[in-house]
Amino acid sequence: MFKDLSPTARKFILDVTLLALSQVALYYGVKWVMATVDPMSAKRIEAKSRSSKIMDKLGLTGMKLSEHEEIIAGEIVWPEDLHVKFDDIGGLEPIIDSLRESVIYPLVFPELFSSVSNLLGPPKGVLLYGPPGCGKTMLAKALAKESGATFINMHVSTLTEKWFGESQKLVHALFALAKRLQPTIIFIDEIDSFLRERKSHDHEAVAMMKAEFMTLWDGLASADASRVIVLGATNRPSDLDKAILRRMPKRFAIELPDKAQRAKVLRLLLKRISLEDGFDFDTLATRTQGYSSSDLKELCRDAVMIPVRESIRAVKGDIKDIDLKTVTIRKVGLKDFFSLDSNLFDSGIASEPVDLD
Repeated sequence: MFKDLSPTARKFILDVTLLALSQVALYYGVKWVMATVDPMSAKRIEAKSRSSKIMDKLGLTGMKLSEHEEIIAGEIVWPEDLHVKFDDIGGLEPIIDSLRESVIYPLVFPELFSSVSNLLGPPKGVLLYGPPGCGKTMLAKALAKESGATFINMHVSTLTEKWFGESQKLVHALFALAKRLQPTIIFIDEIDSFLRERKSHDHEAVAMMKAEFMTLWDGLASADASRVIVLGATNRPSDLDKAILRRMPKRFAIELPDKAQRAKVLRLLLKRISLEDGFDFDTLATRTQGYSSSDLKELCRDAVMIPVRESIRAVKGDIKDIDLKTVTIRKVGLKDFFSLDSNLFDSGIASEPVDLD
């Protein structure tokens, strides 16, 4: 049939075919060049690989994710990676009970609460605030572990992109993925660095990202039945924007532990340590006034290392040739704690604790 055409017609068909093939080759050539020079290509490949592994663990291999949702999915913490439970936290029992009643139960059993009134649903946001080292991050991990909810540990650096418009797309992907995987807890540590009070001199991109975040969090498009909670932790709640505080009706002050709370924390920290008979937790709790939970942990770490250090120093010869079964380590006593700072414990008044959070 092609032979029956006139030379002019054959030439026209050939030119059209060559033009089409050249356009296809040009398209894929440009696409390949753009992919090689794209500064985000490596990040996208890494995010896709990480998100695929996480979605496989969650049993959601068939779920289609957008490019930005794959980046957000990489921030999901697998429940098996969380090893903290409420029983591992000492001295915060009233706050833990309140979190169970107001957050976990409505989040895990929505039919029990929404069947009566939407007023009984989970809060949109929860804020944990207080001095550094008092257990805010640990409490957030325990909340995620106990609730069994999808836990997105959102790093601010993931949302802040230098390309204009990318941050808003990532924020949109964050809430879109959270709704698809609900019940979901979006945890933002040091939330004041991200959602601080808005100023007129804020950069346009930052202002737009904050506006997008708040709109999707509690705007016209948000559903009342949504089981997505934004959990924030901060040392400076006064720096937060008032609009953010309004969206966090549940606020828990995690203060420095009192004497009874310090005693509970110390018992938890030292429960697997071989202690001298009659070890006086009450005296140790009294002498550590002003210590945070993190300070107590570092104190116990240093104290229990003293007997181990003594045993190592007592070893003669090359330590590599020593049978560890023959090495005996004495029990830990109060004198080990006192030896760390004799002036501190003699006075019974702690100095200003170091921020270890």
